[in-house]
Amino acid sequence: MTFKYALTIPISGSHKLNRFTAWADSALPGLEYRLPPQTPIKTETMTLRLRALEDRARILEALAVSKP
Repeated sequence: MTFKYALTIPISGSHKLNRFTAWADSALPGLEYRLPPQTPIKTETMTLRLRALEDRARILEALAVSKP
């Protein structure tokens, strides 16, 4: 099965990949995704590759809950 769905999320600062991975592991255990190999510090977004369209909804819902 391939990662044929994409979701672009807002994220800024350094260590985006590590921060997202840590958040996803705690907020969405079992989620299958692929991150870009690297992201420049100056970018303010990051595109995730997902296996299922339902995963996109899970991420958006978890992001809405976790924002202060």
